[in-house]
Amino acid sequence: MNPILRNILAVLAGLVVGSIINGAIIALGHQLFPIQVEADLNTPEGLALALPHFRAEHYLMPFLAHALGTFVGAFLAAYIGVSLRKILALIVGVFFFAGGVMMIAMISPPLWFILLDLGVAYIPMALLAHYIVTKYFVKPLF
Repeated sequence: MNPILRNILAVLAGLVVGSIINGAIIALGHQLFPIQVEADLNTPEGLALALPHFRAEHYLMPFLAHALGTFVGAFLAAYIGVSLRKILALIVGVFFFAGGVMMIAMISPPLWFILLDLGVAYIPMALLAHYIVTKYFVKPLF
């Protein structure tokens, strides 16, 4: 397969799988930590209405969803890709970072969550995924 095409498919696979994991963890969080507010947590408006009633545990699952979704997506992109694996992982991390910025702009969570989420869940997770792939899963070329 053409290396450029394989790299593009690697990024797309990382974005799709990472998004699925993100959504699944968010859905699990709604089950584990239900909020006692009549609001649809699947819409930005409903989430913004419920946000004042959130406690610290209600932020745990979104953070894990963002971090693990990014990690798995970046891992997959770096693992499937044939060259520039760090760039592929970072592309996935940047896409998820942009989604995180949009989420923050829509619902305005507390500052501590913004700093934690944007500072740890995206680019560092993409770099960690790249490190693990190159250290433990990809055989050296020489």
